[in-house]
Amino acid sequence: MRCIRLTLAYDGTNYLGWQSQTKGRTVQGVIENAIEQITGVHSRVLASGRTDAGVHALGQVAAFRTESHLTTETMVKALNAVLPEDLVVLAAEEVSLAFHPIRDAQRKRYRYLIDDGTIRPVLFRHFVWHYPRRLDVERMQQAAAKLVGKHDFAAFETSGAKRKTTVRSIYELTVGRACPSVPSLISLEVEADGFLYNMVRNIVGSLVEIGRGARPPEWIEEVLLSRDRRRAGPTAPPEGLFLVSVTYNNLPTISAPTPWFPCPSSPAKKENA
Repeated sequence: MRCIRLTLAYDGTNYLGWQSQTKGRTVQGVIENAIEQITGVHSRVLASGRTDAGVHALGQVAAFRTESHLTTETMVKALNAVLPEDLVVLAAEEVSLAFHPIRDAQRKRYRYLIDDGTIRPVLFRHFVWHYPRRLDVERMQQAAAKLVGKHDFAAFETSGAKRKTTVRSIYELTVGRACPSVPSLISLEVEADGFLYNMVRNIVGSLVEIGRGARPPEWIEEVLLSRDRRRAGPTAPPEGLFLVSVTYNNLPTISAPTPWFPCPSSPAKKENA
């Protein structure tokens, strides 16, 4: 028996999230069907986390057990040959049978994209939250800095999830204009030792409240200390969220580029002959 770790990237637009369901297309269901096609045996695939419907991944980590003798290089080629265009295997490696993609994860990194231009970004509508009102990024960053560190993030957890603790450590949380040639594009980057259900989207929704001037930056501390989800801002929509990467000890961290990253540069000016 072997344990194979996969790194996956997918456009979550047409998926009902990661977890298999009785009806509807899911990432787990599609990748399990692909593995069965190339090995002849159904294998249960466990991911580092269950992304919601519409959420994307640049470096989702998953693992499955198999008795197949195919090399990992052959597995990558074979899986990508049968997978749909919106899901790709970036890498595969054989790991210890003790490997667990959830328990062994040390850090996770997410990116959230907002477009605050007046005209909706029709070509990229599935990858950003279009908020057609100019946001004050500096105020958002001031508030974001107050969430860095070890805190109880119960106020940013959507109800329904069962956790032993709502305490998490955020190592980095930044907000900034992502690309000079796309001035309406805002990127929020957050890395932590773990996340609660909808934690990133709830943080984004709260920071947008501050960015639009409805709340001062100091308000985020009041929300955090309240441990009351009702005190925080709305849940940001799923389409702007990307699982960027998952970090494990002694294993490579792999991630695909996001649309616009690196951002398109302005056309170079021709020098006079």
